[in-house]
Amino acid sequence: MATDRVDVDALVVFGATGDLAKLETFPALVGLVDRGVLDVPIIGVAASGWGLDQFRDYAVRSLRDNRMDPGSPPARKMLGLLRYVDGDLGDDVTYAAMSRELGDARRVLYYLEVPPLLFGRIAEGIAKAGRAEGARVMVEKPFGTDLASAVALNETLHQHFGEDAIYRVDHWLGLDPLNDVLVARFANSMIEPLLTRTHVESIQITMAEAFDVADRGRFYDRTGAIRDVVQNHMLQVLATVVADPPDGSGANSWLDAKSRVIAALRPLTPADTVRGQYDGYRDVEGVDPLSSVETYVAVRLALESWRWAGVPMLIRAGKTMPVTATEVSIRFRPVPYNVFAMLGVTGHEVTNALRFRIWPTARISLSLAGKKPGPGAQPQANELVFAEHSGEDMRPYDRLIGAALAGQRVFFAREDTVEAAWRVVDPVLGDVVPVHTYPRGSWGPKEADALLPEGDHWHDPA
Repeated sequence: MATDRVDVDALVVFGATGDLAKLETFPALVGLVDRGVLDVPIIGVAASGWGLDQFRDYAVRSLRDNRMDPGSPPARKMLGLLRYVDGDLGDDVTYAAMSRELGDARRVLYYLEVPPLLFGRIAEGIAKAGRAEGARVMVEKPFGTDLASAVALNETLHQHFGEDAIYRVDHWLGLDPLNDVLVARFANSMIEPLLTRTHVESIQITMAEAFDVADRGRFYDRTGAIRDVVQNHMLQVLATVVADPPDGSGANSWLDAKSRVIAALRPLTPADTVRGQYDGYRDVEGVDPLSSVETYVAVRLALESWRWAGVPMLIRAGKTMPVTATEVSIRFRPVPYNVFAMLGVTGHEVTNALRFRIWPTARISLSLAGKKPGPGAQPQANELVFAEHSGEDMRPYDRLIGAALAGQRVFFAREDTVEAAWRVVDPVLGDVVPVHTYPRGSWGPKEADALLPEGDHWHDPA
């Protein structure tokens, strides 16, 4: 799903002196310039008391921190495109100054790298300055903290921007390995027909992180694993794996298909959910000493559709796990009859599985049964790996900003999908489900095993 030509004449970044800009935005902008995608003014808006020279110095430090040469031709060109407006985001004077800096620009992409509580005020300021018409607005996650707040946030943005002009960021949609899943599904005629309840016994998605919350304790203790990664990233991964194929009506049919999947998921209940917290989490600076926020969660989902009814879909995500890896494991049903029993071969069933490694490397593998060398006909498992490479062909924000510049909404989350995802997790937010402690370096609390179908086990990414 390649991006089309850029059809905006200015990019405005609100919160352009923040951490996200330093970590991701400036390096991504260099990538866009290098690919010939970006050649319009880039206007940073923030309340840092800076001028343009200080803003450019900040961008240079960002590039150096990301091991990029600020003296390279694309970096020099990006730095030359920078403009800066300093001012309070609550003051209409700031938006008037922004409007003057825009000059004759009429097709603007506004990127809001700010907390959601500022979205409404910024949208209002843009509209009051007469700069909302024909524009797009790109907004960062988290998009709400529950269903009610997400609905209210959508209503606020829609006062000034139509849904087609709103680009909700989920940086996982900018990961190249997620596109590997699409290609594997829809470019191989033998794979897609197998992805139905007829052939699939269960689906597991594991997002394991070997690190802890580090210095993000204050943020994380207001968020937790369900809000941080399940409601957005993991449900998007699941939808990518199980949604019906897009049709010939265009890229929006893929957004429609994913929206239908998430809307058809049965809302979670406490019986479907296990929460965990790693030993020592409460000692982290910024964390409540009595915190019950989860650093691990496992859920069992049910998709109420003709294609997937009855297939258990399990997601688990946690910190301080043995490895850092995100992997989808699709386990196929066993063969209906052991034809080798007539040769005296028993108890040697091999489970077929299709696996997608999403992060930090990309890999697609298929577990097949083959004959064990030697006499007899005893099957043994063989792993067929047919795509393995680094998970970073370009930065996710390079892909996402480029898509927004080109008007490609397929890499972003739509209003109905975001609200449907909140409906799934809303019933288990807060302290509805007890939290279990688990040791660092483990795969989480043992209570999560109860979510598995009988005879199944967790697939632990290597």
